[in-house]
Amino acid sequence: MAMWRYLAAAIGAALLVAAGYSVMTGRAVSRSPLPSAPGAARAQIADLPNEAPEASAQTREQRRFGRYDKDKNGAITRAEYLAARQKAYARLDINQDGHLSFDEWAVKATTKFADADANKDGAMTPAEFATTAVVRKPKPKCACPAPAPTTDDDN
Repeated sequence: MAMWRYLAAAIGAALLVAAGYSVMTGRAVSRSPLPSAPGAARAQIADLPNEAPEASAQTREQRRFGRYDKDKNGAITRAEYLAARQKAYARLDINQDGHLSFDEWAVKATTKFADADANKDGAMTPAEFATTAVVRKPKPKCACPAPAPTTDDDN
């Protein structure tokens, strides 16, 4: 009596395989919802790269170098190199005594914790902790040139 269940399952599986095969063989014709591009625009589209260009390591390093080279003479002096560190140190040295204590060093983290602990219970919930994440600027996706305007003559 229970054999009919196995037979029905085998027939159902065979039908599913047959349906999947017919779909995969391409009986359905896909059509693009977009109209084709005019002749000149089609040539411009073909010349575009498939992926957005990324800054090379050399380009990033050149920008970093430029931030340190304040007088833009192509060389970074010791004073220029240390200037950024001195500014950061001065911001942390709250009492300006030239010595950085642990409390002065940890003030930013302590302040960030206090701001995130909304209910002031001395512990962060997952939702409170999520507010401490660093917010980064989104990188531009593509610096591609805008397509040239088309005229009715292109059709």
